[in-house]
Amino acid sequence: MKKSLSRNLEENLIALEGMFGKSADFYTKRFSLAGVPAAIVMFAGLSSPEKLCVMVLHAIPHDLPGKSDGEAVADYLQYQSCLPTEASPIEDQTTLVEILTGGMAVLLLQGCPRALAFSTQDMAQRSVSNPSGEGNIRGPQDAFTEHLRNNLSLLRRQFRTATLMAEICTANTHAKTEYAICYDSSLAPAEVVRTLKKRLANAEVPVLLDSSYLASFLKQDKLNLFPAAAYTERPATACARLCEGKVVILVSGSPLAMVVPSFFAEHFECLDDYSLGAVFSGLIRLLKYLAFLLSVFGPGLYVTAVSFAPELIPIRLLTKLAQGEVSTPLPPMAEMLAVTLLLEIVREAGLRAPKSISHTVSLVGTLILGETAVSAGIVSVPVLTMAAAATVATLAVPSLYEQSILFRFLVIVLSGWFGIPGLACGALGILAMACGSDPFGYDYLYPLMPPRKAALRDGFIRVIWSRLSRQKEVPVYREAKQD
Repeated sequence: MKKSLSRNLEENLIALEGMFGKSADFYTKRFSLAGVPAAIVMFAGLSSPEKLCVMVLHAIPHDLPGKSDGEAVADYLQYQSCLPTEASPIEDQTTLVEILTGGMAVLLLQGCPRALAFSTQDMAQRSVSNPSGEGNIRGPQDAFTEHLRNNLSLLRRQFRTATLMAEICTANTHAKTEYAICYDSSLAPAEVVRTLKKRLANAEVPVLLDSSYLASFLKQDKLNLFPAAAYTERPATACARLCEGKVVILVSGSPLAMVVPSFFAEHFECLDDYSLGAVFSGLIRLLKYLAFLLSVFGPGLYVTAVSFAPELIPIRLLTKLAQGEVSTPLPPMAEMLAVTLLLEIVREAGLRAPKSISHTVSLVGTLILGETAVSAGIVSVPVLTMAAAATVATLAVPSLYEQSILFRFLVIVLSGWFGIPGLACGALGILAMACGSDPFGYDYLYPLMPPRKAALRDGFIRVIWSRLSRQKEVPVYREAKQD
């Protein structure tokens, strides 16, 4: 239960000092305002004393006619003066703590059970820079930062309509992290927004450092490996998704925005698809689909062909494969699994290692796997080539990297045990998982399945802007499953 503020200034200050008194950054300034004892409290580093001095202390009139008690002074400052106070006064200790830790300064008065907040935030933050994980040739080059208000301003700068709603909520965590739910009230279905708010409000996590922490709470089928949301660090991409009726979630401290609902086809799109010509962008999008299929089914198809169906391989190629497999001690399935695991270890080591040695780790790993392993006869050249091709193909669709790796291991094992039936079962299982995904009442495979004109309009390929800009087909919304 929330504890109300006391009318006694000293009691309020003692309560705050009991909570933050040992913190070196907790700052208190006592003074008298029109004969009424008062105090300003803030956190140094989150709030600026210089900004507070300019905005508040110098602007407070010391001669308040007819104001002899704290409540009268608070009412005058809140409703009659020109001071930039927050719209709602603070009436309980829980809200007071949240306001202080949010970087605001708070004015406490003797004899008043309310406190006034001032926006004097001055937090150290990273400046807006280019996106590091979403490479694009054309279009806006700014990226989200870790500051929630800055991210909202970047979004508002490109989405200049009165229908853009940005609702800031507090997560159900011990740290009380803030997050923002952004949507276009004229395009986003009200039921989707209502369901999303309910699920996020019920989400309980120990700490919220990234929007991806909330993703598992948005999925009905927890065993479905396909992502429940998409992520972007570009305000332009988030703005485009808002125009499609989707919801964007921004978390304080995270430079990635979460977009829901998410469709399978959206992982193969990027801003350059709509900046380049329709023919070329359609070709690139088809290549991404082929790269995804190669990354998932390429190694398994190789194991199946070599172990169970060599008659499917041309005779000259089969001769080369046979020569390579004769010199290796492991069967094709174990060999492919070992090489794939080693490639993932090298990738993880290069990613997590300090930048000063990350290139060395990647180079040493490549030499060991490429030259030493082949020369020693541990792995064959065809297996290493196929595993490397699948790894490179995975990078063409980075947002599905985790799913590609998991599906690849599954397909390799099934293909090595059961051959062609195992490969077919793996493909059907992945397809059933995609068809069974139901993000907020929409078909996850829209607009690809079932086949329709929308798949050729902006699915596998896209048409020219003069046609794409017309009224397009929208995904069919079904009532979402109840939690």
